Amino acid sequence: MNIHEYQAKAVLKEFGLPVSRGVPIFKAEEAEAAARELGGPVWVVKSQIHAGGRGKGTFKGAPAGAKGGVRVTKSIDEVKQFAGEMLGETLVTIQTGEAGKQVNRLYIEEGAQIEAEFYLSMLVDRETGKVAFVVSTEGGMDIETVAHETPEKIVTFSVDPATGVMPHHGRLVAKTLGLTGPQAKEAGDLVTRLYTAFTAKDMSMLEINPLVLTGDGHLKCLDAKISFDSNALYRHPDIVALRDETEEDAKEIEASKYDLAYIALDGTIGCMVNGAGLAMATLDIIKLYGEEPANFLDVGGGASEEKVTAAFKIITADPQVKGILVNIFGGIMKCDVIARGVIAAVKAVGLQVPLVVRLEGTNVEQGKDIIRNSGLNVISADDLDDAAQKIVAAVKKG
Repeated sequence: MNIHEYQAKAVLKEFGLPVSRGVPIFKAEEAEAAARELGGPVWVVKSQIHAGGRGKGTFKGAPAGAKGGVRVTKSIDEVKQFAGEMLGETLVTIQTGEAGKQVNRLYIEEGAQIEAEFYLSMLVDRETGKVAFVVSTEGGMDIETVAHETPEKIVTFSVDPATGVMPHHGRLVAKTLGLTGPQAKEAGDLVTRLYTAFTAKDMSMLEINPLVLTGDGHLKCLDAKISFDSNALYRHPDIVALRDETEEDAKEIEASKYDLAYIALDGTIGCMVNGAGLAMATLDIIKLYGEEPANFLDVGGGASEEKVTAAFKIITADPQVKGILVNIFGGIMKCDVIARGVIAAVKAVGLQVPLVVRLEGTNVEQGKDIIRNSGLNVISADDLDDAAQKIVAAVKKG
């Protein structure tokens, strides 16, 4: 689960981390009061969307060269003007794609005198099972660009969960960023607090870009992006309350109500599979035969008929889906349950696109009989390769 920048900074502030003062607003009329509360003399008006590259982004319909989604001003009148120009408009960045994202909230923040910009992030390193830090002097840039062009400017290290952050971790960060004296001590404290926040709140990713050295010689988190482990959200009702469903795909929200692992993709073939590994293999083989999957959908090992029906409805609600592939290997999941769920869903929502069903495993013959006797126009397949070829052919033909 992702949250907005202003929410991320509020979380970091709970752990004593240095962030700028700011006020979130949801209506343009609130901009003046927010600016006066902060006092100036410099304000930053920041679009709040779940995507990076806001500063370099452009608003749809805006003239070429118009200012982006993050704007600095020394005028309260301009704060008001920018709020009116940004709220409700669609911001396109390198991460949103051409569709962009609508800006429904802004963050009015006090300005900062910046002497240097750095990059610092944390993530779960799945190879080592530890929390890893990524540190660079190249703040304000996309870390992917830095990694490609100047990889020597990136330093990474992992923290052993048995010991937590140790003094040498802070010294390494300070050395990487060229900080000495009181600033090096500040870097050590920053690393300790960030690690504490990361583990306490079950984060999966925390990015500070840029981490800045201010004119008075202190470190400050000038931007913050946080993702949380969705499997741990039950432990954090305060974090769940920060969820902004307008930033999420409606189909993914619906899937979460039924505990379905669903991710929307850009292709034309909807997939319903049980098991993450089999689902990934299904996506791969669809691409192998020349089409693109419209989603990743794992119904799990013990799905009920209701759950299968819900999954099918979610797939068919996607207007870009031109064909559907159901690929089930019945272990705990029984093929007859899948078959009844598919039939119930088709009868409920109709079937306007080709449907290929491949069943194998527990109760496979019962499942095939249910499909065969349903009276529906369903294409059966013997194995995954056969199923992929049939659905790709059907989509291309139609």
